[in-house]
Amino acid sequence: MPEPSPSLLSQSQRRLVGVALALAAAALIVAVICGSVFVLGRLLALFAGVLWPLAVAGILALILRPCVAMIERRLHVSRLAAVSLLFAVFVGGATTLLILAIPPIFSQLLDFVAYLPSLWHNATVYVDQHYPTWIELFRRHADNPALQRMSESLAVEARTLIAQTVPSLKAAGGGLLVAGSFVIRVAIIPIYLFFFLLSRGELSSRMEAHLSFLGQQLRDDLVFLGGEFVAIVVSFFRGQLLISLIMGMLLALGFSIIGLRFGLFLGLAFGILNIVPYLGTIVGLLIAVPLALFQPGGGWELVGLVLLVKIIVQALEGWVLTPKIMGARTGLHPVAIIFALFFWGIALDGLLGMVLAIPLTAFFVTAWRLVKRKYLA
Repeated sequence: MPEPSPSLLSQSQRRLVGVALALAAAALIVAVICGSVFVLGRLLALFAGVLWPLAVAGILALILRPCVAMIERRLHVSRLAAVSLLFAVFVGGATTLLILAIPPIFSQLLDFVAYLPSLWHNATVYVDQHYPTWIELFRRHADNPALQRMSESLAVEARTLIAQTVPSLKAAGGGLLVAGSFVIRVAIIPIYLFFFLLSRGELSSRMEAHLSFLGQQLRDDLVFLGGEFVAIVVSFFRGQLLISLIMGMLLALGFSIIGLRFGLFLGLAFGILNIVPYLGTIVGLLIAVPLALFQPGGGWELVGLVLLVKIIVQALEGWVLTPKIMGARTGLHPVAIIFALFFWGIALDGLLGMVLAIPLTAFFVTAWRLVKRKYLA
């Protein structure tokens, strides 16, 4: 009986080669994912003007589909009549809001913009009176050549930024064209939304019909992931919109009660900014605290009251609103949420990436759990 030929590699060498191949495959997968995200970000940046009205209409349609189905079922009307009735209710509510709420909010917005120079003056006077050593330190080192070069460099950068962002008189026509294009894109959202709401059927059934060329197991996985993504998007945006509106009203009420100037406008603005998690809180603290400190009649007591209002509203959001309205649908740690906001904001090149950061991250977490359970066990 012939003896078996000796193996080319020893057992430890084969194990080492296997580990190297596994690492190379993992690196290739990561490279493909990063490349896909990069290409997707560039495509979204290139076609953002076309895609964001479609995305807004699609998200609104997913959120409002249960309302259309309820109207259709309760009133025994056709799908077209249910959608038309929902649009009529929305137009009536928006008109009422424009008549009653928008004028005082817009008035406070204009007053706030006009008050910014006075706020800066009050801040400089306050610092000069209460912290003269800081001013003396700054004046003593103002002639430092290194600081002068740094300030000149910052001035050059600021002028460059202004030159790039502020249109000249020659480009005024282009600015008007951009503004007109934005208005047209906003106006087309209701048209997209109307036809999206008219469509029937669940996304999962349509996906399964379009993926019939795939194997049954892979098709089931893709249908499951598609359904999960839609459920996360609907749950997140429906809940986040409601939470943001409630937080805005609570902040506006609290700021108005404690006597913060422009409290109605600032509270509603900070609440609405919380559609992007933590954005309203960060911007609110950066604006409300200096305003409370330097406004006429303000001071550290008013700063404390502003922080108390923020803490109370934030506690209600974290302990009551989010658990009751959204539950643990995304299941993401706060650190993961903050990282996702920055990552997707950069990857998808702008605010749209930050808005979609939580649904996209939750979707990839769900996909990873599925892959780990089915294929990496």
